Amino acid sequence: MKKIDWILVSSFLLLAGFGLVTMNSFTGEGSFFLKQAIWIFFALVAFFGLSYFDFDFLKRTNIVVVLYVLIVGVLFALFASEHVIKGAQSWFNLWFFSIQPAEIAKLVLILILAKYFSRRHMQIAHIRHILVSGVYAFILFLLVFLQPDFGSAIIIFLIWLGMVLVSGISKKHLLIVFLTGAIAFGGLWVFVFKDYQKDRIKNFVNPLADIHKTGYNAYQSMIAVGSGQILGKGIGYGTQSKLKFLPEYQTDFIFAAFAEEWGLVGVLILFILFGVVIWRILTDAYKEGSNFQILFGVGIAVLIISHFTVNIGMNIGLLPVTGVPVPFMSYGGSHLLVECIGLGILMGMRRHSRSMNKDLMQKEFLGV
Repeated sequence: MKKIDWILVSSFLLLAGFGLVTMNSFTGEGSFFLKQAIWIFFALVAFFGLSYFDFDFLKRTNIVVVLYVLIVGVLFALFASEHVIKGAQSWFNLWFFSIQPAEIAKLVLILILAKYFSRRHMQIAHIRHILVSGVYAFILFLLVFLQPDFGSAIIIFLIWLGMVLVSGISKKHLLIVFLTGAIAFGGLWVFVFKDYQKDRIKNFVNPLADIHKTGYNAYQSMIAVGSGQILGKGIGYGTQSKLKFLPEYQTDFIFAAFAEEWGLVGVLILFILFGVVIWRILTDAYKEGSNFQILFGVGIAVLIISHFTVNIGMNIGLLPVTGVPVPFMSYGGSHLLVECIGLGILMGMRRHSRSMNKDLMQKEFLGV
């Protein structure tokens, strides 16, 4: 247990605790509270269990490629599934629980990008590495986007972008790729998209334009956040959430529910805890870590930052409502389990990391 980062564990457990308390505020029977508490238990078992393994085998190309092919196959299989929730084929119903493969896809993408970039450090500036890594991400992005799960598709894109930016890839080449994409989108907007398709995109980008229909959820969320003021209304006394004006209080809008009850002070504590989580992830990744371990840790950090930023952005009306959960806090087992699996793998790498001599470092970075 000495190799466990207890600061990291304490921080994400506090975040999970805040989520439980917020869920329990809205229902006397506490169904969300109990189910999420069970998921937290299994997530912790996964975290501590994986922390004992040596994950050096993940540096092997055949392993990560097999994982990638498997998740692509699973995402394809979703389209044959008849399990539809809120108009999206994003879940597999497995006996007494459901699982969302898109969450697993995010972790697999981090692994394959960490593997890809870690072996091409000295040649990383070549534009082909943007294209090849982009193909890995785009396949997953497209399969998730077509479910449709716009939120997870956005996170997949942000994971790729974040890891590309820290890998050392030429920013000039990256800019060229984005400019090409922008020009292509502009052409589609002018010559291809119909009026109703343009209206859907406009409503997605600016839901507050119609607060009685498409923008209702975002509008109620903004009211809840603002009504918390400095000290909040107190646990269980959030009127917007307690009276069910705020929808999806346990998942998409749990930040708004938390802000209403805890106020600005509670929100600042939340930001500090997430800051500590990111700090400890990056510290554990860089401490005596191989290039693969560092890139994997960065990927996990980008995953959590992306989820947190997108969710808060949509809760305060700055970003479209996409159904992205708050890490560790929102109700649901798939995202929580994947987050703890990712952290458990990082702890396992940390436990079995070895100080690398110059020859090994050269091999790791150059792929010799």
